[in-house]
Amino acid sequence: MSRPAPAFRLPPWLAHALRAQRAPVSWSAVTRGALSAGPLLLTAVLLDRTALGVIAAIAAMLAGINDRPGSRRAAVKRLGLPALAGAAGLLVGTYAGVHADPVVLTLLFTGIGLLAGGVSAVGPVASGAGTQLLVASAVGAGMPAPEAGWARALAFVLGAGWLLGLRLLLPTPGATAGDFRFDGERVAVAAVYDAVADLLDAAGTEAAVARRVALTAALDHAQDALAGPRLRRYASSSAERRLHAQYAAALPLAEAATALAWAGEPVTGRTSEGPRRLAAAVRENTHTGPLPAPHRSVPALRALDDALLHAADAFDRGSGGDLHTRNRSVRDLLRVAFGAGGREYGLRVALCFGASAAVAQALHHARWYGQHTHWYWLPATAVFLVKPDLGPLASRLLSRAAGTVLGALLFAGFAAVLPRPEGLVVLVTLCGALIPVSTRHFAAQTTVVTVLVLALVMVGGEPQASVSRIGETLLACAIVLVVGHLPMPGQRGGGVRARLAAAGDATQAYLAHVLSESADRATRWTLRREAYRALAEARTAMALTAAELPPLARHSEGADEIVASLERLADATTACAVHLDDSGHLSAHDREQIAALLAELAKDGERARLRLPEVPLAG
Repeated sequence: MSRPAPAFRLPPWLAHALRAQRAPVSWSAVTRGALSAGPLLLTAVLLDRTALGVIAAIAAMLAGINDRPGSRRAAVKRLGLPALAGAAGLLVGTYAGVHADPVVLTLLFTGIGLLAGGVSAVGPVASGAGTQLLVASAVGAGMPAPEAGWARALAFVLGAGWLLGLRLLLPTPGATAGDFRFDGERVAVAAVYDAVADLLDAAGTEAAVARRVALTAALDHAQDALAGPRLRRYASSSAERRLHAQYAAALPLAEAATALAWAGEPVTGRTSEGPRRLAAAVRENTHTGPLPAPHRSVPALRALDDALLHAADAFDRGSGGDLHTRNRSVRDLLRVAFGAGGREYGLRVALCFGASAAVAQALHHARWYGQHTHWYWLPATAVFLVKPDLGPLASRLLSRAAGTVLGALLFAGFAAVLPRPEGLVVLVTLCGALIPVSTRHFAAQTTVVTVLVLALVMVGGEPQASVSRIGETLLACAIVLVVGHLPMPGQRGGGVRARLAAAGDATQAYLAHVLSESADRATRWTLRREAYRALAEARTAMALTAAELPPLARHSEGADEIVASLERLADATTACAVHLDDSGHLSAHDREQIAALLAELAKDGERARLRLPEVPLAG
């Protein structure tokens, strides 16, 4: 009997390029996008300050790309810090473009790329800041304008600040329940309780691992939503204190649910009813009412029952709670930026940015561009292509090339029929509204941004340049493809290895605290949050690297087994913590289980040279 032919599967790098994110349309973000770049440009045209209006609209566009779902307070950091970095880049680029010769400018851009690349390894907000620093530097040097550098930097800040002001002032879904200032925070905390209930429903099934990962993501999102900037160090209103208390009350519930999932035994449907009622109470800003109590037959169920009682009390009192997060010191941030991952990424960004700037200036001085003097498109495109947080390299290249070609062709058609400048202002407004929708796929986002930028520069006085934009984009793709596969000093896959090492260290700290049988639950929950967040970041980095072309993907081989082993170790540590609360000490079985998991982890860790946890197992 012949075996059926194996099903055809696309290679991971191509499958990722064809995959789009699925999420509901944020109509509030669409409204903000429509009210940002277009009205700014129109105002500048009416005031005869078109060049500054173009800069402000570019800043609003970049801020719109970062305007993702979340809370208002999180948006301050997510939009504000990159905008300040962009203004600094525009200031430096403007004066360098006027006073520096091509060689000095190339060296300067290479140094800025090295700095921005290393800083980008710190986290998503730092990565956004690095992107805007580089893009604005290229725009400042390559887009001539009569205004001084400080005026252009101020226009950039005002453009991004306008969108941030819209984000803070306009009502959004969810803000009608309780205090107007809180929108994404309430939704994020409610999602944690829903994720706890989902994990309880999945206990004893194959879906438990995925549900536990989803719970980690929900906790990370809620923690970020609540930990944004405040005027005071502590929660400054009753609504904020209540929301903090509701988040803090979810942590012991998450701990108990993880322990039940680790045990691998199904629980009754009644068990998840309590967390779901708590989720509804958070979402609707109401009282919890009576909560069904689970059976207290095992330590994890007793912990769940105790956590439900604590949550009901915390919901009623609303006296605030610790977010169980620690701010990283400057030393910690520098260690990440100049560590293995930051160094490798910084070198690649520096080479891509410097090489693309050098090629762009050479083509510019050779008059390959024709009559117009703008050469910034090539290095600015290279910046987006070299960013790993936008997807694997092959996926970024394919999406960028396809999106640019489509966007340039669409704009050529629009430019032939639209009146100027009013028709182009309307086109900018439409594209601004489409940016939140287009972020589902990099190619769609590139298409919208290409149309928007071409419209902006034409309003600023540049002739229609769709064909040259396509050529510059394909050239940038070639540069980034070559640099992306060049060998670098040190071990390849530094970003993945750095994330694995950070996850190992965080798991080690969490495990050591539990094995010490400390009664300090607050510290334990902080360490647990740090461990699971680091594991989630490592899993994301590993998944992105695995979807690269084979020469790059092979450097992540074995990383998935290591992440899975660390996650099992963290889950087992959580179960031990629950047993410790129940009995006051860890059993010999708990320590034997941890020892077996450490031995399993050691078998995989040698491949990545990961520093494994070294903790005493004896009582």
